[in-house]
Formats: sequence, structure tokens, C-alpha cells
Amino acid sequence: MARQGIPPGAGELGAVDAQSSLRRVATLVARGAAPADVFSAVAEEVSKVLNLPLVEMCRYESDGTATVVGATGDHPFQVGTRWTLDGASLTALVRRTERPARIDDYAEVTGPIGDAARASGVHSGVGAPVVVDGRVWGVVSAGGDSRVPLPIDAEVRLNEFTELVATAIANTQAREELRRLAEEQAALRRVATLVAHGAPPPAIFAAVAKEIGELLPADLAVIGRYAGDGAVTALAGWSRAGEPVHAGGAIGIGGRSVTALVFESGRPARLDSHDDTTAAGAGSAHDVRSSVGAPVVVEGRLWGVMVVASTDERILPTHTEERLADFTELVATAIANAEAHAELTASRARVVATADETRRRIERDLHDGTQQRLVSATLQLRAAQAAVPPDLPELAEDLNGVATGLDGALEELREFARGIHPAILAEGGLAPALRALVRRSAVPVQLEPPPGGRLPERIEVAAYFVVSEALANAAKHARSSRVTVAVAQAGDVLRVRVEDDGVGGADLGRGSGIVGLKDRVEALGGRLTLRSEPGAGTSITVDLPLAGDSR
Repeated sequence: MARQGIPPGAGELGAVDAQSSLRRVATLVARGAAPADVFSAVAEEVSKVLNLPLVEMCRYESDGTATVVGATGDHPFQVGTRWTLDGASLTALVRRTERPARIDDYAEVTGPIGDAARASGVHSGVGAPVVVDGRVWGVVSAGGDSRVPLPIDAEVRLNEFTELVATAIANTQAREELRRLAEEQAALRRVATLVAHGAPPPAIFAAVAKEIGELLPADLAVIGRYAGDGAVTALAGWSRAGEPVHAGGAIGIGGRSVTALVFESGRPARLDSHDDTTAAGAGSAHDVRSSVGAPVVVEGRLWGVMVVASTDERILPTHTEERLADFTELVATAIANAEAHAELTASRARVVATADETRRRIERDLHDGTQQRLVSATLQLRAAQAAVPPDLPELAEDLNGVATGLDGALEELREFARGIHPAILAEGGLAPALRALVRRSAVPVQLEPPPGGRLPERIEVAAYFVVSEALANAAKHARSSRVTVAVAQAGDVLRVRVEDDGVGGADLGRGSGIVGLKDRVEALGGRLTLRSEPGAGTSITVDLPLAGDSR
């Protein structure tokens, strides 16, 4: 309802009173008051300055509508009211012209706008645009009944208030931008930390989907990988509602979807209406209103896509594409790192396998060739020794010395061959080979061998050499009095632990033996942990994954 009892021209404010109103609004703006409070204050102060009872402020939306964000207490359209920008309303006129506008008589305006104005007792009105950073953000409009004519300078006075409103909005946007940047940088740091620590790609994908989903006003976030057969596979997803976004499903990229657009162009893509699609190819059956996709490019090739989407009437912000780009770069780095690590691991595994095969061949050649010839030569020498006449004792003694030397050389050769690649490991498995190591150890050893049954050959070889090197170090350097060796299988992992009570102080950075073991273990996807505080003994723990291995 319009205010009654205000005679035409009565209560017209002078310049001093108008400046007082402006100062009150300016004070709110300077103090960083909430936008809603500024909008409400502007509506009331404009009403006083222009002596017009009905004042409202509207924000223009990207979908062609306007939303009331501030109004006088008795305005018929309160905060939150929304309508389309059509007809001859002041809101529509200001939006089209981006200039102040007035309507002197709503009796001449036909249609719903004129009907609503007359029903509210509004005879005339004036409006001025709110321009923020060169863009028309909204409008402040005021109206009155036939007894309260529009001031001649109404547009000028409105502009003074719209400038304050624009300042308040710009300040708020600046604060929001700083907050947004702080949150975004924090999210990027969390993901970058995962990447730097070498977290597995699935964990990074899940973290990125969650971070970007919570950072943006999105309801869904999905990371997918393009396949050569024209499909994209969801690798990780996040839903604001907590509904599952299943990973591993293949989704066709055909049709009208951001995944298809990104695949075709290799560039970010957006769709703000999905009346004829679901989830914009995001790997979910959710209905989608707005979606944005950004490519994940790894070493110059299109690897996958990151998609965010809204499931209500909200349109994703215009800067969404740029914000996604920072995260896709981290995803690409993680993928490149993982691929490089996988290639390095495979290369190291091939080197280890080649070295093991070479060691086996050398051991076999020594056993089948050199050792056999030495045995044969020793037997022949012993036979010659036995045939020496009794009257030639010196010759017999000389032959015995040579035969004894051959026996020693043969034993040293056998020990050397066992160090290269013990035949008992290939023939009997890990448990008998470890028992042989324990029998030959210069330090007493308590052995907890693995359960019966063979393990993958590479695993047995790695475990054997870990124990062999640890026992050698305990005897040569640690000055230990006892050693404990425990080998056990837990699920898909074989754990080998060797502990001694020696002087400690072992360091992975010194000595090629332990470093070589570490390389061998990591080439199999395992992990070696060394604990060796000075005076507290040494403990070596190795975890070797059994899954995916074969003999």
C-alpha cells in the first residue's frame, strides 16, 4: 500500500537533509555492512529524499530475470521476489537502455506491469541503473501515487545513491574475491601436497573432486578419463548431497554434453540448460541444470576431463572454467608423475630381472662347468697320489698339497656361486635357502621362516638377498651377538624383518649394499625401512607386494 496523508510537495528535503541521507548510507558502506543492510537502508533513505513511498532495489540475473534485494517496508514486492524482464516496467527499461528511466503515468502502461502498478496504488516511477565495474548490476526504482509527483531531479538524486550502492557491492565483491582466492589457494595447496608426496592417482582424483565441488557452488564434481573407443570413464566423483557418484563406469561421449564438447575441441566447455540430457555426461544419473567441463591434458595429449554441475536452478559462475584449470593442471602433473614412476619402476624391474637371470646363468655355468672340472681334476690328482710308489714320499706329499689346495679353491668357488644365486633357492624355495644362510652365519640367528609353499620367484630372490645382506652387515660391521630373522605373509604382502643387537648407526646414504637392496625392493613395488639409532641395534623391514606377481 502507498503511504497516505502526504500532501504534494510537503516534506521536500533540502540539500542538507539529502546529504545527511547520503552520509548515513556512506557510513554503512565504509563500515563494511552486509549488502542486505545497505540495500534496505538505501531504500528507506531514497524514499525520504524523493518523498516517494515505494522504493525497491533489484539485481539483474544472468537468465533474464530480476530479483528484489531491497525494498521499503510497505512495498508490495518484498526481498526475494523475482520476475522476467519483459513489458514496459522500469526494471526492464533500465536494463535495456542502461540509463535512468521514468514512467509518468502507469495508466498508459498496458499488460501485467501496468495492472500490478495500479493495483499497488503506483501512479508514476523513476529508476536508475547500478553500475559495478562497468557492468549494469541492477536498478534502484521509486514510485508514488498521483498526489506525490516525481521530483524533476529524481534521476540525479537516485544516481547519488546508486554510486554508493555500487561501491558497497564492489567492496563486498572484493572481499568475496579475496576470500575465494584464499580458499582456492588453500585447496590447491592441499592437492599439491598430495601430488608432491607421491600419493596414488585415485587418492588425488578423489581429493580434487571433493575440493573443487566444495569450492564452487556445484552439486556434482567428476573426473573422467577418455578412452580410445569414444567413451569417458569416471575415475572419481563427489556429490554435495552425499549420493554416490560411481567410479569405473564407462559413459558415451556422444550427444549434447560437456564431455563431448571437451573431447571434440580440447577446450573448456559449458552447457547451462540440459532439458534433453542427464548429468551432461558427468557419469551420474542426476538431472543437471548447468555444467562446465575442463580438459585434463597430460604431456600435450587430451587425457581426460573434469566436470562440475549444478542440479537446481543455479547457473555456475562465469569464472568456473578458469578455476577448474588450476586443478586440472595438478591432476595432469599427478598423472604424469604416476606414469613416469610406473615407467621407472617397470624399467628397474626389467634391470633387476635381467641381473637375476645373468646371476643364475653365471651360477649355472660355474656349477655345471668350472666346478665339475675342478672336481674331476681333484679326483684325478687323488688317484695319482694313491699310485705314487712308497719310495717317493716327497712326490706323494706334493700331490697331497696340490689336491688340498684344489679342495679349498673348490669350496671357495661354491661359496662364491651361492652368493651369486644359490641353487637351493631355485630348487627348494625361500625357507630352505634361509636355513642355509643361518647355518653359515658367523652370528647366532633366530629364524622364523615363512610358511610352506613357494612364492613368486622375484619375491623369493629379493627376500633372500635382504636377509643375506643384513646377516653379512651384522657380522662385519654391527658387532652384534644375535640376530632375529622373521618372514611372514600378511594378505598380499610378504614382510621380512631382520633385527640385530649391534652398535647401530647404519645409514641408507652410506654403503652400496643396503642401497642396492632398496632399489631391488622398490623395483618390485615394495618398501624398505631402516631403523638404526647409534647403540640401539639395527632393524631392516621390507614389505614386498605379492599381488600381480608371477613366477
